[in-house]
Amino acid sequence: MSKYKEAAVSYLRKKAEADVSSAEMSISILLDHPAGIGDHSTGDLRNNLDEALNLLIDANDRLDILDKYNNFETV
Repeated sequence: MSKYKEAAVSYLRKKAEADVSSAEMSISILLDHPAGIGDHSTGDLRNNLDEALNLLIDANDRLDILDKYNNFETV
């Protein structure tokens, strides 16, 4: 794999892993410490939970694709 391709795939994987971590942290805070949200309404809480879950789903899908295609080594 070329250096550029390797760097690009590494970026894609690290970005997805960071998004997983961010989403997990957000979900944990929202579920375990809702008082820390302050003035947010129930609607805000639901929207924030939906956003975090969607980010988690998207990031895991991206990691699955990188694994399925072996980091695009054959592309």
